[in-house]
Amino acid sequence: MNQRVGLFVLLAAGLLCINLAPVSRADDLVEDGLDGDDADVEDEMDLSLAEDEDLEDDVQDDAPPAPKTPPSPQVTYKAPEPKGEHFIAESFDKGTLDGWILSNAKKDDADEEIAKYDGKWAVEEMKDSKLPGDKGLVLKSRAKHHAISAHLLRPFTFETMPLVIQYEVNFQSGIDCGGAYVKLLTETPDLDLDQFVDKTPYTIMFGPDKCGEDYKLHFIFRHKNPKTGEYEEKHAKKPDADLRTYFTDKKTHLYTLVVNSDNSFEVLVDQTVVNSGNLLTDMTPAVNPPAEIEDPDDHKPEDWDERAKIQDPDSVKPEDWDEDAPAQIPDESAVKPDGWLDDEPEYIGDPDAIKPEDWDEDMDGEWEAPQIPNPACETAPGCGTWKRPMIDNPNYKGKWKPPMIDNPNYQGVWKPRKIPNPAYFEDLHPYKMSPFSALGLELWSMTPDIFFDNFFITNDRNAAERWASDSWGLKKAAEGAAEPGLAAQMLSAAEERPWLWVVYVLTVALPLILIFVFCCTGKKKSSASPAEYKKTDEPQPDVKEEEEEEEEAEEAPKAEKSSPDTEKSEDEEPAEEEEDEEKENTADEKLEDDVLRRSPRSRKPRKE
Repeated sequence: MNQRVGLFVLLAAGLLCINLAPVSRADDLVEDGLDGDDADVEDEMDLSLAEDEDLEDDVQDDAPPAPKTPPSPQVTYKAPEPKGEHFIAESFDKGTLDGWILSNAKKDDADEEIAKYDGKWAVEEMKDSKLPGDKGLVLKSRAKHHAISAHLLRPFTFETMPLVIQYEVNFQSGIDCGGAYVKLLTETPDLDLDQFVDKTPYTIMFGPDKCGEDYKLHFIFRHKNPKTGEYEEKHAKKPDADLRTYFTDKKTHLYTLVVNSDNSFEVLVDQTVVNSGNLLTDMTPAVNPPAEIEDPDDHKPEDWDERAKIQDPDSVKPEDWDEDAPAQIPDESAVKPDGWLDDEPEYIGDPDAIKPEDWDEDMDGEWEAPQIPNPACETAPGCGTWKRPMIDNPNYKGKWKPPMIDNPNYQGVWKPRKIPNPAYFEDLHPYKMSPFSALGLELWSMTPDIFFDNFFITNDRNAAERWASDSWGLKKAAEGAAEPGLAAQMLSAAEERPWLWVVYVLTVALPLILIFVFCCTGKKKSSASPAEYKKTDEPQPDVKEEEEEEEEAEEAPKAEKSSPDTEKSEDEEPAEEEEDEEKENTADEKLEDDVLRRSPRSRKPRKE
């Protein structure tokens, strides 16, 4: 019973933890997001009490005040202020696009109708903002080319300090096909942000991108060939993490790229590393070309034999090999079953069918009734002409081919010889990329209302983390505080995935069934028989005392019944008394021997 109670307590505690998990998570998010000096949580409990007191003064004394539920904590927004070294810090909280330049260019390789970069941009709050007052840059148009950019405070040069770029993205309406990446535009004498297009030189491209079921998180940098001076794109390997949630949950996510002077890099989402590597070893194509290449002028000799196996030229087809023998032959041992109807066809015309009235024999031909199975064949083993079944021909060998043997002239698979790569170079410091002086977004999207916010570029990782805490940290806290409870989340998930209802029913029903089985259907322990005591070492009651009590209880009524009629005289012979005493002593000895034999303490150990 104690085990059942313990199991019941564990089940109840587990269900309680599941119900409290979302609430505790939301509280943690609020506490984490409000550690900074710029985050203020307004506890409206005192205001609610003051309102209740005013209401009590207005109503009559006999009318009780209406109960009010204290509101949940609210996160108050305060614009982040950059601290430490930075090259751009844009929160859009001024509500304008001051400092940003819209492109007026046209795309070269596009139709005239969509070639122009005429997609609309706006500075506004999110549609379902949990943080009133927080504004961002919103891509507003669907199926349009968008391009907007802004100059940095000063150009970024790759020397000894790391590069850190981070910004926020929220796909408010989901995303079907489109990007939300940024470009760090290379500093060149002819850089004109008014003519910003897809071919404008950039140093790094970074951010999320999706089309169909292909979820990407780009990190691309353009590497300059030290020999030719030409640029080539180098793509980071694909992250191992599942990126789907970042595109579909309609939450604000923080994207961060860190490139260090030792050529290492990290890609983070919500301050969690989802991809990392080295510019020298984890980019495609590789930064440095191979030292040797195949000689393009080398050709395979005409007599080069690459055949590892050949047919044995000395092999001869056996004389008894019959290539014309069929693969199957009739079974000569088969016998036609009794009752086979040779004269009955397997199918006959339907006798109940009637020619349609509009049937035109000149146009449709002679009318024939549709075929149906012959009723006469239903009880017979078969109808029509009987044929012997076919079996595999034991003499069939097929077309003869000479056996294969090792080729004595085999020279292996031919490969061109290797020669030194004339384009070879070795760049051990690919981190030293081209300086950039502007940040730009050049995007195409089939889904509008993509929200961007809090662009920050720095060479100090601590400064980036402080900026993220003061900006994205508030959003995270506000979204956590407004997150629905467990019941609402379960209902929302079940609307998207109806099969979850089965999981919910099993989750609720299974604990109830277990509780009923363990607590309500237990069997009482039956008293053990003497044979069971012998098989176990379980303690047993004193057998001798129990048997004596049972004998006394059985002899008492007999003694009372026989006492008036069977009284013995005092003159009974001494021989009879001695005989009775001997019988009693013999009975007592037998009883003691039986008790000792049945007791587990006198049991001999079993040999195994």
